[in-house]
Amino acid sequence: MASTRDKCVGRSNKGVSWGFTSVIGRRKEMEDAIAIIPGFMSLTCDRVGGCTAPSSKSSAEISPVHFFGVYDGHGGSQVAKFCAKRMHKAIAEEWDREMDEGTEWQGRWEAVFASGFEKTDNEIVTDAVASEMVGSTAAVVVLSRCQIITSNCGDSRAVLCRGTQTIPLTVDQKPDRQDELSRIEGGGGKVINWNGARVLGVLAMSRAIGDRYLRPWIIPVPETTFTTRSDEDECLILASDGLWDVMSNAEVGEVARHILRRRRRSLSMDETPAAQVVADSLTEIACGRNSKDNISIIVIDLKSKRKRQQRPPLNS
Repeated sequence: MASTRDKCVGRSNKGVSWGFTSVIGRRKEMEDAIAIIPGFMSLTCDRVGGCTAPSSKSSAEISPVHFFGVYDGHGGSQVAKFCAKRMHKAIAEEWDREMDEGTEWQGRWEAVFASGFEKTDNEIVTDAVASEMVGSTAAVVVLSRCQIITSNCGDSRAVLCRGTQTIPLTVDQKPDRQDELSRIEGGGGKVINWNGARVLGVLAMSRAIGDRYLRPWIIPVPETTFTTRSDEDECLILASDGLWDVMSNAEVGEVARHILRRRRRSLSMDETPAAQVVADSLTEIACGRNSKDNISIIVIDLKSKRKRQQRPPLNS
């Protein structure tokens, strides 16, 4: 029997809803930034993995593609804020550049993200956005009717709630991750354990936008993943490490599923989007667990229409 994961769900991608929070938490300064750009591009389905769902008329159908980004700054907020304003534009510009027609769609997206991240990183220098001591993570999601495409630099994270599973879509880029450790040491750098593994004893991640003073060991090269959407998908959660430092992937997924199921059964007239309730609840839990960092969370509801029980009519 074919798995539901083998084909896209064939939605128009117009009914997606989301919620977000971005709070300073226990930090003295707010260094996080987020970006939510609905319909930042319109593409044919074959540009995002094709479409085999029965409801799809043709791979040439055009539908909106949405962009979501979480940027966790360090050393200042300037780079994170710049990324929130610029990254999605750089990616769209790179997509529009002439490319080899023979390039398959995944390879094109990988190249677009790599060049978009590099362009944004270079502009931080040319536009004198911040000093070389300032940097930021960049965890972005491009959501089409068929695919969830993630691209990540640093230790912000994206997870997918699918059925009863919580699936990581990114892997934290930490200096003690074996492949990253080998790359850093192979380039003449050192990873020092100073309140956790840090590049030269300073930065607790191995890739980032900015941080020019730690080149060539800290690089702005993203890792990109592709996940075909499924009818089992509940929601996508993208967040800075202010959440992940105090909650596991599994805990976050369980909270999200519990709230979404409760909302489906609810008779309440509350019109707050389910995704916003999830984001608010996760933020409250993280603060209650004494998260020491800024907390930024984007929750994307992947069910185009959530069935809500109807209130019985009042007797007249």
